[in-house]
Amino acid sequence: MIQIIAVNDFCHPAFSHGQLILLSGIFYKNQIYKAVHELSIVLSVVDAAAQVAQENQAERIDAIELEIGALSGVELDALEFAWSEGIKRSILAQAEKKFTLIPGKAECSDCGLSFPVTTLYDPCPICNSYFVQVTEGRELKIKSITLETA
Repeated sequence: MIQIIAVNDFCHPAFSHGQLILLSGIFYKNQIYKAVHELSIVLSVVDAAAQVAQENQAERIDAIELEIGALSGVELDALEFAWSEGIKRSILAQAEKKFTLIPGKAECSDCGLSFPVTTLYDPCPICNSYFVQVTEGRELKIKSITLETA
């Protein structure tokens, strides 16, 4: 079964320029909602990469690397699916991609311990305090773009 879904009222600038994005695939339960969130991220990356390419008068983009924090709220499976759909006919269509996952890390405000976390609400493993500051793992950024210039 293939289900085609047109994304309407999507608040990404591409849609105000008449670009139509269609998602195709097999969806169960809430997967389409996850893919739409990640599609917004992909379209923002495409816009940023296109801007960098234009500023540097690049003919194409050969590679792009994203850093994605484990606590950023991005689902990698949904991002992979959205990536394949979102980069079609864009400057990233032929680019090699690399996603680097950044694990979560926090520091306890009470005892000062730095420790790994898997959720935003993990307590300190030493003093059980919930007064912790997440120091790593919320990233969502373009780490590098490799351009081909004339």
